[in-house]
Amino acid sequence: MLFPTSLVGSYPQPDWLIDREKLSKQVPRVRADDLWLVAPDKLEAAQDDATILAIRDQERAGLDIISDGEQRRESYSNRFATALDGIDIEKPGTVINRNGRPIPVPRIVGPIRRRQPVELRDLKVLRANTDRKIKATVPGPFTMGRQAQDDYYGDEEAVAMAYADAVNAEINDLFAAGADVVQIDEPWMQQHPEKARRYGVKALNRALDGVTGTVAVHLCFGYAAVVREKPSGYSFLPELEQCNAQQISIEAAQPKLDLKVLAQLPSKIIVLGVIDLGDMTVESPQLVADRIRGALFYV
Repeated sequence: MLFPTSLVGSYPQPDWLIDREKLSKQVPRVRADDLWLVAPDKLEAAQDDATILAIRDQERAGLDIISDGEQRRESYSNRFATALDGIDIEKPGTVINRNGRPIPVPRIVGPIRRRQPVELRDLKVLRANTDRKIKATVPGPFTMGRQAQDDYYGDEEAVAMAYADAVNAEINDLFAAGADVVQIDEPWMQQHPEKARRYGVKALNRALDGVTGTVAVHLCFGYAAVVREKPSGYSFLPELEQCNAQQISIEAAQPKLDLKVLAQLPSKIIVLGVIDLGDMTVESPQLVADRIRGALFYV
């Protein structure tokens, strides 16, 4: 197979499951239970149904590596980040988001620990419902650290390392349960490049310590529905050549990324974003092929 295809990870939830209008105006960092349109006692079953629908859509589209579409999540990061010990989700903290606005976030009040697997059941449902290769996604330690208010460690690098240990345990459980690929989402490395240069790759490599499966690190500029104006270059990307992941997954179509940067990742497999989610026009096969050819010149 020359170019295996996959979703980055998320897939729109059905209108009967989640309040899409309300969700489009926010990217929750704390729990947002009010977004769900199904009663709590029926929510898990409804999310299972939505997951199977997402799997079938991907299969019909001919994708090679299938995700669960993150149908159980209110955002890519908050489900995992709020499931850890040491987090006060009843009294959240505050950080400034990439649009310069204060947002509620998990507040760290004690040692960050992963008491039990968070996404293991999600992975098992995915594995049971497709015979294709499967991918699980987890938020990265640097990003979770930047999306939290630290009232315990007093050291942002120590926060990232604590999250890295939790991510490491989760990744190992996901591979043991049958994941073919695990993707670590680290979009806030792009938002905070100087801090990412100080300890981002170090935290990422700690999260990958002892991991033997295929890992992709994903960087992007934010959800298309929320962030419409995007730069044509990453402020942090070549540095990932030093990380221990085999694959680097990048957003390229909507921001019209300057693909010269790919030449600075010579040892990595590039997972190239070829769909512009900010434009509802369906790309032609020729346009997608042209975007791929544009990247091949630099890898």
